[in-house]
Formats: sequence, C-alpha cells, structure tokens
Amino acid sequence: MPSVIKQNDIIASVADALQFISYYHPVDFIKAVNEAYEREENPAAKDAMAQILINSRMCAEGKRPICQDTGIVTAFVKLGMNVQIDGDIALDDMINEGVRRAYTHPDNVLRASILSDPDGGRKNTGDNTPAVIHYNVVPGDKLEIHVAAKGGGSEAKSKFAMLNPSDSVVDWVLKMVPTMGAGWCPPGILGIGIGGTAEKAMLLAKEALLDPINIQDLKATGATNRAEELRLELFEKVNALGIGAQGLGGLTTVLDVKVADYPTHAANKAVAIIPNCAATRHAHFTLDGSGPAFQSPPNLDDWPKLTWEAGDNVRRVNLDKVTPESIKDWKPGDTVLLSGKLLTGRDAAHKRLIDMIEKGEELPVDLRNRFIYYVGPVDPVRDEVVGPAGPTTATRMDKFTRAVLEKTGLIGMIGKAERGPLAIDAIRDNQAVYLMAVGGAAYLVSKAIVASKVVAFADLGMEAIYEFEVKDMPVAVAVDVNGESVHQTGPKIWQQKIEERVINIS
Repeated sequence: MPSVIKQNDIIASVADALQFISYYHPVDFIKAVNEAYEREENPAAKDAMAQILINSRMCAEGKRPICQDTGIVTAFVKLGMNVQIDGDIALDDMINEGVRRAYTHPDNVLRASILSDPDGGRKNTGDNTPAVIHYNVVPGDKLEIHVAAKGGGSEAKSKFAMLNPSDSVVDWVLKMVPTMGAGWCPPGILGIGIGGTAEKAMLLAKEALLDPINIQDLKATGATNRAEELRLELFEKVNALGIGAQGLGGLTTVLDVKVADYPTHAANKAVAIIPNCAATRHAHFTLDGSGPAFQSPPNLDDWPKLTWEAGDNVRRVNLDKVTPESIKDWKPGDTVLLSGKLLTGRDAAHKRLIDMIEKGEELPVDLRNRFIYYVGPVDPVRDEVVGPAGPTTATRMDKFTRAVLEKTGLIGMIGKAERGPLAIDAIRDNQAVYLMAVGGAAYLVSKAIVASKVVAFADLGMEAIYEFEVKDMPVAVAVDVNGESVHQTGPKIWQQKIEERVINIS
C-alpha cells in the first residue's frame, strides 16, 4: 500500500521548517563558530565572531531572524515511488504555499526579497515565492524535503569554471576565494561541486552545503577518497589565506569545506564554488503519511553566553554633529559607536538618487554631512521599532559612490564587507569614510535603533530611504579618508603571520 501524504501536511511542514531556520542556527554551526572564536587571535575578527554568536543566541531566544536577508528558498525533494499525495494542486505549489505562510507569519515576519522579471521590472512578489525546487524520485514510501534559505550576499559570490582535465581544482579554488571578498560573511562553509555538466556541478556544490560540519572529525580519522582529500587540503589552505572573519584578517575563513563529485565527460572538469554565510540556514524533515513534521527546538545551553563590550579605544560619535573635519583622524580598525540620526539606502534608492541628480531634480532628503547605512530591514513586529537590520554588501553601491559623494555632500557610508577600487578612490578623493557593520548580526544591530521612519521612496518597500535614530550602534572603520582599507591590510598581515608559522591554524 502506498503512503498517502496530505497536501496540508506538506504545506505546514515547509512553513514550520522555514520559520525555524530563520531564528535557529544549526547547532553544529554554532559550535564551530565558537571554537573558531576561542582560538582566534586577531581582536577585530574575534569581535566580529562574538557579535555573530551573541546575535544568534538573541534570535534563538526572541524568535526573530538571524539576518535581515531571510534568503531565497531552495528545496531538495526526495519523492518515494510508493508515495501518493492527497491534494488538488501541484507539489511545487504546495511547497510555495509553505514558503508564503512562513514569510508572512504575523509573529515573525520575514523579509520578502524575491523579484519577478529579473532583467526588467524586478517587481517584488511580496511573499518570497517562488522557491527553487529540485526533485529526485527514489524507492520507498516517504517524502523527504530539505529546505534552505540562502542569502543574496553569499549566493552572489558563487563561482564556476570549466577547467581542463589536467588543471588543479585546489589552485583554482585558492585563486577564486580571495576574489570573493567578504560579502559572503565569513566564517562560513564552502560547497565545492566537481564533474557532471555545468549545471550539475553547481547543484552538487549547493547540495553539499546541507551536510553537517565535521571537518575536525575527518582530520582525526583521515581521508578515504579523493573528495575527502580535497576537503582537508582546501580547509587548511583556504584558512592559510588569512582572510578571516568578515574579511578583517585572521585564522578562520572557513569552518568546513564540502566536496561532492559526479562522473563527467573525458574532455571536461566542471568545478563550482558556492559559499554558505554566517546566516547558515537549513532543515530537513520526512513525511510518511502520519501527519506534518515539525522541527524540535535545540537546547540553548549549546550557545555560548557571551557579552559584547566596547574596547578602550572606542570612539563615540554623535551623527547629528559630525563634520568632515571630525572624521579625518579616524583609522582603519577603530571601533565606533554611533548615536543620532542615520539615513538608509541601498541599490534601488541609489539608482533613483542618481537618476534625479542627472536630471537636475531636487533630492527628497538632504545628504550633506550625513551618513547612509546600506540596509533593507525586516518589518517590525509587536513593539519593535524595526526588525533585524544588518548591513548589505557594500560593493553593489560602488558604481554610485563617486556621484553621490560629489553631488550631495554625504561624508560617511556603512555596509558589509570591503569596497572596490572605484569606491575607495571616490572615498579618498572626497575625504569621506566607510564603516563596516558585522554581517550576520542583524538582530543585535536592530537593538541599537530606537526610532525609524520612511523619509523618501516609500514605494520601494524595504529599499526605501529610512531615517533611523540609533544609540551606540557598533561599527568599525573600514576605509579612512586617505583610502586605506582594513580589508586590504588585514588579510595580508594575517597571511604573513600564518606563513611564518607564528600562528597555528589547526
């Protein structure tokens, strides 16, 4: 007799899993980050990991999103051949209905980030559907679904190449990882797919990220095949690059490296890299016809009890009084606590500002001597001023930076990860600064926001320009008025330390 699985059980199980992973990290990830935190010797990287761990515990306790980017949903489905689904819509539609319910849950609203017409109107679908769904039909009488919510910042750093058969996968990966910058929010996990065809290699890399973190166990037992040999070699060599947490330099860039392979054509060697960020989110469930499958909450004792405290060299800055002169002595790596009124704006808002500048139109908000935060926050619930509001990848705003600085009088920007050469040149030429907030600490950051209102482009939703009032919002100077970038200097220093064996990364 086939197993009969009801439509509503599938929908409820998907919705529950997506809500669950929005605020619970996998326990193996937390343990791996804590171990990396304990052995880290770069104070800036250690501080970043502390914020990630504190944020994670706060989210687990408050049941609010780990990151403001609550991801694009990917579902890996194993459908047993003896399963009968009792429903009146397609299985894709059932999964997407679960996504819709999860992302619009009134107690924990998740940010809708999915846009239709991706090369045209780019209109938000409003409920984060549709998911990307992969199927595998297998023997048996069960339906297994593994869901993941993948942030856009880490997905944007995916890499693919069709290598020659004699080319080294290790050499290619070590060449690619530095080009990924810090927008994928390390420390995280790298999924490596090798073989098959182009699309198969990418799929292998993505699915490999669902496996538990176990590199330390593999180091203890030793490799038994080529994929495991690659995992161990890449884990050591990627960490030896010294990129570190948030790209600040340090001992841990990756917590694990996953490698999956598949037979391929004699003329090809397809290779893909897909990183998982500090907001690693995935869950698995199995349906057998007995009802929905709900996730079991982890034990919060598995989370370290850390507190974040500003160091002795902290700068306290009143954003309502900051001037171009007052930022000239800020140095890369300085910790800054911001208080006062802070504007927000990301891709869509910047494009609209540039269009208005080029047309000679008056801007809806005065940016002179102001700071702008690259963020698209989650909608608030209950008594929140704003939902989780961590930074987005700053390099996406690089092409707008010079025009905005020169035409508006903006003097400071806050975002995630490094800036590219175009932006750094513009920052130096205009004597501005770029500050970095920790990617993966969105709920923690939101607690520094004491008031919020939309001041321009309300039609852009989460991409509107807000004015936040903040109190002691923690950031670090990433690029100073002279164009010196901590994301360039930090990794070089720590790579050299590791090469000199001053530091043991094992």
